[in-house]
Amino acid sequence: MKHFNVILKPDGKQVSIHEGATLLDAAAQAGIILNTVCGGRGTCGKCLAYLEPDATQVLACQCRIGSDLTATIPPESRFFEQRILTEGLDGRHEIQPDIYRDYSQAEAICGLAVDLGTTTVVAKLIDMRTGRGLATEAALNPQTRFGDDVVSRIAYAETGEKAADLHKAVVGCINDLTGKLCRTAAVSSKDIYEACIVGNTTMSHIFLELPVAQLGRAPYEAFSLEAHDLSAGDSPLQINSAGNIHTVENIAGFVGSDTVAVVLATGMDCAEETTLIVDVGTNGEIVLGAKDKLYAASCAAGPAFEGARITCGSRAADGAIEAVVAIGDEIDLDVIGNSAPRSICGSGLIDALAVLLDLGIIDRTGRFTERLELKEKLPDPIFSRIIEYQGQPAFSLAAAENANERPVFLSQKDIRESQLAKAAIRAGIRLLQQKMGIEDRDIERILLAGAFGNYINPRSALRIGLLPEVGAERIHFVGNAASAGAQMILVCRRSRNQAGELARKIEYVETAHQGSFQDVFADSLLF
Repeated sequence: MKHFNVILKPDGKQVSIHEGATLLDAAAQAGIILNTVCGGRGTCGKCLAYLEPDATQVLACQCRIGSDLTATIPPESRFFEQRILTEGLDGRHEIQPDIYRDYSQAEAICGLAVDLGTTTVVAKLIDMRTGRGLATEAALNPQTRFGDDVVSRIAYAETGEKAADLHKAVVGCINDLTGKLCRTAAVSSKDIYEACIVGNTTMSHIFLELPVAQLGRAPYEAFSLEAHDLSAGDSPLQINSAGNIHTVENIAGFVGSDTVAVVLATGMDCAEETTLIVDVGTNGEIVLGAKDKLYAASCAAGPAFEGARITCGSRAADGAIEAVVAIGDEIDLDVIGNSAPRSICGSGLIDALAVLLDLGIIDRTGRFTERLELKEKLPDPIFSRIIEYQGQPAFSLAAAENANERPVFLSQKDIRESQLAKAAIRAGIRLLQQKMGIEDRDIERILLAGAFGNYINPRSALRIGLLPEVGAERIHFVGNAASAGAQMILVCRRSRNQAGELARKIEYVETAHQGSFQDVFADSLLF
């Protein structure tokens, strides 16, 4: 097979790669990781590259190599290390000896609690005798190279070989994290006798090597919702071969054991007050209720809040704008890593939308106000940020640092994508409210969970209509509550049983099948 030389700028790296490979493959071979939100299908437009000599624009995932070439990979096409939230609801959890009594002769008895997320994987090493956390590690889920969301992963797993790729990737990630945990805590992986894994239903199925095709087509049913206990000796996880691996019950096809763990960790199932839990992500899991009744739903919010389909969007990585505030005639930005702004992540997007609404730059429908009207009412420094992108108005948040870079901006299309994402979540909440027969004012607590939720400005979320209209003081952050719940289930038999009861108690609502869905969704598009 023919091989060709590929030079990648500005890194100056050169690789030899076989004919028919993609530029994305060449970059990976050179150790350059690109944004592939869509799993390399060419639909997200995030892996732009420029070919010499005439700067021809291509998508790296679609550019097949048939000759020697030189390509420039701009900063906005590169994947930078993502900020991952590992902290959640802390506390030493009740220990019940029957979890580890079979290992009581061991000198050290450790457990592994894993939150297996679509985007990130968080692992905790726990002393099983005391319940004390010894170390925490996190990493990007390596499955992201096959697609950013579960639908992409399901589509990728169309053959047994590709499904095995997904399984191998995530097991390898857990093993890598386990090795780091053990080095930090100065213990051996053979000291780990128990593991507890939580995640959404698709991630759980992939870990267990169960079929996932049925999750991608109506009626979107799981192959199994049950808990599973696996002998570590039959698993590729690198823990003691005499140990046990416990996966927690799922609720429905798109609401998994991670949601069970969040409800358990927050004590929502025992609460007197009506509580709403929102995990603002691609799947948008929500739970509403109190101790007497709990409803759950999954909202197909799409990946806009994680940077996909937003022209300058990205995950929460260095260079991403994470907060936007209008102060007088200026727009003040907080950028992750204190570096030059290269993109905007979800929390920054929500802030920016709130600012555009407050300044009257966009209206409730999301449409940009006419330019002449803006010129009359905006201060000159703010008005100068109104630009044009592909024939449509846009708002510049940060100017380009040099001629080879583009500004960071929000276009009319970006605002429409944001509306679709926020409407999916808000409509899901409203439909659960209808199920319970309650109004916004009846919701006494809103708990924002997950890595993204922890960085949202509550006032901005309220301003754009993402959350019910309650006082900001009712909104609380619970961080990575799924990880905290996994730790409870790991060390406590009572919590393990309670998790199973919760999964059966929580009533799943298929929001798209509700008679009022279309009307509620359309109304939720408004800011």
